[in-house]
Amino acid sequence: MSDPSERDTATKKRLMEIAKVWYDQIAGGDVPSITLPTRTKYNIEYDDESEVWKYGDKESVRNAGTAKSATHMLKMAYVIWFIKTQLQENRSSTLREMYYISEGWKQAKFGAQNESNYLIEDLEIITALQREFFHMRPEEDGASIFGPIRVRENTRRGMKEIHCQDDVGEAGYNIPNNVENVELVDHDASCVIAIETGGMFSRLQENGFDEEYNAVLLHLKGQPARATRRMLKRMNEELGIPVVVFTDGDPWSYRIYASVAYGSIKSAHMSELLATPSAQFIGVKPSDIQRYNLPADKLTEQDVSALKAELTDPRFATDFWKKEINLQLEMNLKSEQQAFASRGLDFVTKEYLPSMLSEIGVLKR
Repeated sequence: MSDPSERDTATKKRLMEIAKVWYDQIAGGDVPSITLPTRTKYNIEYDDESEVWKYGDKESVRNAGTAKSATHMLKMAYVIWFIKTQLQENRSSTLREMYYISEGWKQAKFGAQNESNYLIEDLEIITALQREFFHMRPEEDGASIFGPIRVRENTRRGMKEIHCQDDVGEAGYNIPNNVENVELVDHDASCVIAIETGGMFSRLQENGFDEEYNAVLLHLKGQPARATRRMLKRMNEELGIPVVVFTDGDPWSYRIYASVAYGSIKSAHMSELLATPSAQFIGVKPSDIQRYNLPADKLTEQDVSALKAELTDPRFATDFWKKEINLQLEMNLKSEQQAFASRGLDFVTKEYLPSMLSEIGVLKR
């Protein structure tokens, strides 16, 4: 559904269907209720058809039978009304703005930002729509793209075509919050390298890695925003460009990769739209720390706990991840992307990345 007005009308209809279910329940003498999947790592299952991790069969029922549950449903009713209103007025708001707007909702006021975020996710699950269809925007910016790919998007001055290498500065092309409004026109790319840190993104730019290897560089900015993951998915699915992920070598960075390739636990209901199952992790691996004798720091207690938790996470239940995580626990070390600079500023682009990309079949040497 490409027409925005048709999409908004369909979205309002889906939202009002929730209220109709409650009305029918009350009319039938039943206590209003909603059923939602349990959102934990113990309730995500691999879907063979889509090759992503989704919520399983475990569900929780919330009804208005208690004061706490009734208040939750009251808040959901206010949010439905709020979204319906801004769709009618063709307005949008951030998740943070909605949280503050709830100050005027009396008993339906949110106690914390996480509570309002969680409720929007509930509505995504019930309606099977992205929050962008609700005209809701996150606070964080999308990632930056720099490389041989051309996009077309609607600006205030009309449609504009942008080459993400020739028509942008060092900051690159900034991915908008709603990437469904961006058309992917064409490309000359061999791969997309999703990079965790700004320092490494700049290093690859300065060393001309994008030109030498026709690589699209994408700065994840840490844990990637949903718009970033959606854009990676689209570049891979629509244009057939291989995606690789290059992060620091610590448990928190492995979770960045997991959210890109497998889908995050928090947004497993959107995995088919956001996850890129063919994305490959190239490093920094624990075995890289050992192999290249990289400068490293000792693991903290939190790091160790996170690594052990990943060993029980079904998304990491592969021989590769079990071997690498156990090696890291044994070494008791972690390292950063910039640690490759200890071998010279050109090592990462002249030696490490070409070797890793060739090893996984992305580059032909």
